[in-house]
Amino acid sequence: MSLELLLTAFAIALIIEGIVPALFPNKWRAYVAKIAQEPTANIRNIGLSIMVIGAVLLWMLN
Repeated sequence: MSLELLLTAFAIALIIEGIVPALFPNKWRAYVAKIAQEPTANIRNIGLSIMVIGAVLLWMLN
């Protein structure tokens, strides 16, 4: 994997992450406030689940 490919993937991730707050700032703010009320273990589990899904997708693509 080249550095260029890695930076391209990172740039796409940033674009995707920025779409929701740019289009729906009030709903995004309410969502972030709701997430802040969640227990740490739930947030950790969500993050780990997202990482596993990403790793599986990456593995399937290669």
